[in-house]
Amino acid sequence: MGIFSRIGDILKANINDMIDRAEDPEKMVKQIILDLQKEVSQATQALGKAMASERMAKRQYDNAVQSSTNWESKAKAALSAGETDMAKKALANKVKADEEAKQYGQMYQQISAQTAQIREQVEAMKAKLEEAKSRQAMLIARSQMAKTQKSLAQSVGGMDASSALDKFDRMEEKVARQEAEAEAFSDIAGASSSDEKSYEEMERDMQVDAEMQRLMAEMGMASPVQKPTEGGGV
Repeated sequence: MGIFSRIGDILKANINDMIDRAEDPEKMVKQIILDLQKEVSQATQALGKAMASERMAKRQYDNAVQSSTNWESKAKAALSAGETDMAKKALANKVKADEEAKQYGQMYQQISAQTAQIREQVEAMKAKLEEAKSRQAMLIARSQMAKTQKSLAQSVGGMDASSALDKFDRMEEKVARQEAEAEAFSDIAGASSSDEKSYEEMERDMQVDAEMQRLMAEMGMASPVQKPTEGGGV
């Protein structure tokens, strides 16, 4: 419990420090997941070693118990054969095997308890890793939304509304001036066309009058009396 508890405290402290200094929460969340996966992997390896030690201690304990049983059987056989010395030697080996069985038994119980404790801690770390993975997508989505809102707020805050409207007004005034100039040129063009038409009609009338006088002179007819001009004589 002690070493894994300290590892957990250090990991939490490192994570909090990284979050406080993080410039990109998305990258840091992914890094946290990677760090947790690494810690779970290391803890799983430690659990594997503990389980191996537990099996070895159990095997040594079982061998010692079996050895004690075998020496006891040999001592009984020696006594049955009247071999007291052989029986004593067998019992001496049995006593030694019993001591080893006691030691291995205590070692096995201690390692077994530690292994169970490590297994619980590994399962807890795996559960925290799964929780972190399930929250990862939500945190990344919230981070992206915050970035979008911040970007929009900066865009709106950096926009000079009055300046933009002033520019719009100036463009509208320029377009209105262009429209007025176009109308003026249209009027000028229309008036020039009307004047040109009047001059052409006057010249054509004079030609018609001249032709009329020529024909009447050829036919011996009197010329029509022209209307006096304003301010002039006949």
